[in-house]
Amino acid sequence: MNSVSPTSPTSSTSPGGTAFDSGEDISAIDTLRRGVRYSPELTEGIGLTLVFAVLASVGQIVVPVAVQQTIDRGLRGEGGPDVSFTVLVGVVAALTILVTSGASYAMTKRLFTTSERGLATLRIKAFRHVHDLPLLTQNTERRGSLVSRVTSDVDQVSQFLVFGGLLIVVSVGQVIIATIVMLIYSWQLTLVVWLCFLPLFLSLRFFQRKLSEAYGVVRRQVGILLSAVSEPVVGASVVRSYAVEARTQRRIDAAIDAHKAASTRAQGFTAFSFSLGGVSAGLANAGVLIIGIMLGFAGDITVGKVLAFAFLVTLFVGPVQLGTQILTDAQNAIAGWRRVIGILETPADLVDPGPDGAVLPPGAVDISIVCVGFAYPGGPPVLSDIDLDIPAGRRVAVVGETGSGKSTIAKLLTRLMDPTSGAVLLDGIDLRGIGQGSLRRSVVLVPQEGFLFDDTILANVRYGRIDATEAEVTASAEDLGLGDWLGDLPRGLHTSVGQRGESMSAGERQLVALLRAHLADPDLLVLDEATSAVDPALEVRIGRALERLMQGRTSVTIAHRLSTAEAADEVVVVDRGRIVQRGPHAELIGQRGTPYARLHSSWVAQHGH
Repeated sequence: MNSVSPTSPTSSTSPGGTAFDSGEDISAIDTLRRGVRYSPELTEGIGLTLVFAVLASVGQIVVPVAVQQTIDRGLRGEGGPDVSFTVLVGVVAALTILVTSGASYAMTKRLFTTSERGLATLRIKAFRHVHDLPLLTQNTERRGSLVSRVTSDVDQVSQFLVFGGLLIVVSVGQVIIATIVMLIYSWQLTLVVWLCFLPLFLSLRFFQRKLSEAYGVVRRQVGILLSAVSEPVVGASVVRSYAVEARTQRRIDAAIDAHKAASTRAQGFTAFSFSLGGVSAGLANAGVLIIGIMLGFAGDITVGKVLAFAFLVTLFVGPVQLGTQILTDAQNAIAGWRRVIGILETPADLVDPGPDGAVLPPGAVDISIVCVGFAYPGGPPVLSDIDLDIPAGRRVAVVGETGSGKSTIAKLLTRLMDPTSGAVLLDGIDLRGIGQGSLRRSVVLVPQEGFLFDDTILANVRYGRIDATEAEVTASAEDLGLGDWLGDLPRGLHTSVGQRGESMSAGERQLVALLRAHLADPDLLVLDEATSAVDPALEVRIGRALERLMQGRTSVTIAHRLSTAEAADEVVVVDRGRIVQRGPHAELIGQRGTPYARLHSSWVAQHGH
C-alpha cells in the first residue's frame, strides 16, 4: 500500500520510526466505518442480503399468526369449525416457512462469503503494511502482540461478523416485526412488554462503554500472553542453559493471571447484562399472562390472540436476550478491529513511490551518501554529516568500534530506514524516489544472522528469486563453489534447515544466506559480516564464496574481521557516527595512533595475525 489514513492521536511520528497506533481512541461507530473502508467487500450486495434478512424475519411470525387464525376463525368461527380454512392456513404457513427458510439460507451464505472475503483483505492489508514500516517501528511492538493483531484479533472480528452479524440482522428484524404484529393484536400487552425491557434498553449504552473498555484490555493481554509464551519457546536453549526456567515460568504465570483477570472482569459485565435480560423476560411473560387474562375476561382480546401473543413475546424476548451476548461479542470484535486498524493507520515512513518510482538500470551502481544524519527517536545522533562516494564495482569495507554507527549505514543503504537528514543516492537517484520493486531487485542485504525459514535449503534459497528452478539454484551453488558442500548434506538442496535454521551451524546458515544473495544477482551487495565463530574449513569456504559473490558488483561490507578489510579496495573508518578515515588498508595501517590502527591492533591481539 502506498497510502495510509491520517495518523490518529495515539500514534507518534519521528524521523527514525513510528510507534504502532493502539487504535484505542477510535469510537465504535468510527471503527465500523473505517473497517468497511479497509474491507469494502463487507458491503458488496448488502441490499439483496437485507431483503433476504427481511424475508427470514417475516417467516418467524408465520406460526403465531397461523395459530391465531386457526383458533379464532378455523375452530371458533361463528359457523363452527371450518376444516377447509384450517387446512388452507396450514398449507400457506408451510409454504411461507419454506420460502423464508430459503431466504435465511441465502442470507447466511452471503454473509459468510462477504465477511470472509472482507477479512481476508484486512489481513492482507495489515500484513503488507507491517512490511512497509521501518524496522524500528516494527521493533516498538512485541512480536507476539504484533502477530496477535493480524491473527487472533481478526479472528474475533470474523467470528462476530459471521455469527454475531447474522444474529443482529435477523434479531433486529425479528424484534421490529414482532412488535408490529403485537401492536395489531393488543397495544396494551405490547406496552407491558416494552416497559419490562425498558431498564435493559436504557442501560445498554452504559454496558457498551464498560464492555468496550474491558475487552480492549483483554485484546491487549492476549498479545502480551502470546509474547510471554512464544519468546521462551523460541529461546528454549537459552532458558535451559542459564537455568532460568523458574523465572520464565513466573513471567508466563503473571501474563496468564493478567489475562484471566481481564477476561473475568469483562465476563462479569456480560453476566450482569445477561441476568438483567433474564429478569426482563420473566417480567414480560408474567405481565402478558396476567394482563392478557384480564383483557380476555373483559372481552377486549380473543383466545387466539392471547396464544399468538405468547408466541410473539418469545420471538421478542429471544433476540433481546441474545442481544446481550451479541453485545459482548461485538465489543470483543471492535476491540480487536481497533488494533488491526491501528496497524493500518500507523504511518509508513518508508513510502513506496510505486509505479511513479525510478527504476535502477542494470549493472554495478554508484553510491553517494550526502550529508547524512540519523538519530533514533528521542536519542542522540547515531550518524552525523556522513559524506561518502563509492564508484561502481568498488569493494568497500566499513569498520569501527561497536556502536560507532557502521551497521546503521548498512540499513540506510538498503532502505530499511531513511536518514533523518541528507540523502542516500544510487546512480544519482535518491533511494526514496526508487520504486521498491526495483530497489529490492538491485540491492540485497546479507545480515549478520541470515534468517532461515522452517523449510528446505532450496525453499530458503529461492527467496532470492522465487521463480528459480532447482537447476538454476544448483548452478548458482556451483558458481559459488558450494556444490561439494551441498553434496555432503543428507538430502542436498532438499535438506530441512529446521525452525530458524537451528538444524544447521552458524557457518552453514551463512552459506545458505550467501547462496540466496547470489541467486538474487544484485547490483549492490551489502554485507553485515557475521561475527559468529565457525570452524576454519568452513571459514575458508565462506571466504571463497564471498569472493565470487562480490565479483562484478558494488559491495559494501560492515567488516568485523581483519581479512575482510585487507581484501577490500577501500576501508572506511567510522568513529562516533562520523567518517574519520578512508583509504586502502595498506595506507591506513601505516598511520599510527589513528582509530584504524587501534582496531588493527585489537584484531591482531585477538586472532594472533
